Amino acid sequence: MFGYIKPKNGELLVKEYEQYRGVYCGLCRSLGTHYGKISRMTLSYDCTFLALFVLGREQTCTGFEKKRCVVNPMKKCTFCMDQNDALHLPAALSVITMYHKLKDDLQDGSFGEKLRTLCLMPFAKRPYKKARREFPELLEILTEMEEAQRFLEKESCGSLDAAAEPTAQMLSKVFALTTTEESEKRICKTIGYFLGKWIYVMDAADDLEDDLKKGSFNPLVTKLYLTEKADDNTIAEAKQYCNGVLNQCVAQVIASVNLLHFPQFAPIIQNILGQGLPEMQRTLLFEKEKHS
Repeated sequence: MFGYIKPKNGELLVKEYEQYRGVYCGLCRSLGTHYGKISRMTLSYDCTFLALFVLGREQTCTGFEKKRCVVNPMKKCTFCMDQNDALHLPAALSVITMYHKLKDDLQDGSFGEKLRTLCLMPFAKRPYKKARREFPELLEILTEMEEAQRFLEKESCGSLDAAAEPTAQMLSKVFALTTTEESEKRICKTIGYFLGKWIYVMDAADDLEDDLKKGSFNPLVTKLYLTEKADDNTIAEAKQYCNGVLNQCVAQVIASVNLLHFPQFAPIIQNILGQGLPEMQRTLLFEKEKHS
């Protein structure tokens, strides 16, 4: 996961922001409870959204309580009370995806990244083994995605849709695990699919300049016939193209989410999808250069 799925904080009510932070901190606490203190390093906004998605559809109200921060005991934080262990799945996904990311860095990263990864791998391995025992389906889903992605990169895939397919399918299957209701599974799969595609395209667009310089795989390079000498106008046109694809993904996700009932956290989820994702697009596609 990449940390792109965030709310637009300025548009949240104070109580909504506190609830969001409560889920974020609750997921941090769940990571520590299930997989040990070191696993809290894998905490991400993307898995926090999955946690909101799961908790938001529970019929019983999620309570909150003030406790000492597990990272900084000098301050108090608001934690959501995970009464039904609903945060276990997002916590496991967080641990498993991080381990797979470390494996990728070890194989394809720079010398510095490989050295850092070698130092982190021993600490990540134990939580990973526990998570895959508890959620073997997550391991299977992530392994399938990795194999499909590796094949596409080896073939220098020039289709953005095809390149995004493994990530889209991965999140589609993950979101399907959030419900036992067959009537909801199809909707959840659609939400995960287009959210996964959004994440992949967003990451490809965000990394475009770096990938051009390094000669790393990026489907946009092949699809749009880009070279290291591409000028600013060409890069801007590529990002404008990506923005259109991303807007279509967001529209599909919102339309599908509107088919589900969220007894809690609905305004936060609507903020993330309707304002947070578009804001991320604007920031990374069109404003990043202004601040660099």
